[in-house]
Amino acid sequence: MKKRAFDVIVICLAAVVWVPVVALSAIAVLVLSGRPIFYKSRRWVGPGTAIEMVKLRVMVPHANKVTAPVEAGRFLNTPPDSPLYTPIGRLLDRLGLNEIPQFIHVLRGEMSIVGARPLTDVVRTALTEQHGDIDSRWVTPAGLTGLPQLIGRHGVDDQQRLALESAYSLRSATAPSVRLDFMILLHTVLITFGLRRPMTFEKAMRLAEPRRRHHLHAPELAPQRYVGSAEADVA
Repeated sequence: MKKRAFDVIVICLAAVVWVPVVALSAIAVLVLSGRPIFYKSRRWVGPGTAIEMVKLRVMVPHANKVTAPVEAGRFLNTPPDSPLYTPIGRLLDRLGLNEIPQFIHVLRGEMSIVGARPLTDVVRTALTEQHGDIDSRWVTPAGLTGLPQLIGRHGVDDQQRLALESAYSLRSATAPSVRLDFMILLHTVLITFGLRRPMTFEKAMRLAEPRRRHHLHAPELAPQRYVGSAEADVA
């Protein structure tokens, strides 16, 4: 309940900022790269749960037909210098503005602000084949940001990303912390706009560790170890 209340309160209070930003970004996409303005994609947001997710379009039409090489990592987003990006889309993606329409999914209760990132059908299948059951990432709902985003999309490999997301989800499920979600959200904004340097993997992982008063439960919160590599998440 605390996590859900945090999500709703933050989004409602911040609406005075994010609603105009989405509106201006949508106009920019329409004027500079044409229709469609928004991009819809089926994404898994929990065990057995998939939704039609909405983002601002940042790539050329049908960019989702392009498959990234597996050796780059199945979680790896399209490189920032990819020709698939439109000029305005490259800027929106760098600032993370294309993700803001997902606030609608959070308000509907389909996602959370902080959590493991949603997965496409192709990526979920590839991850399952490589690592087996990966649903421990979604003990709590999928989110817009999380611990891997504090390091950077190219700063972690697939194994590290899975470990971070699993650690956060287990911590949040057993010892929910509004403070933790607020710190992750704040650091995401600061890092995105270059006001703070990205974290190391070790520092991000420490954020998911239980606070001192929860040490008796620490063995239950140990993140699952994954071996191997994991998304070609095309806008």
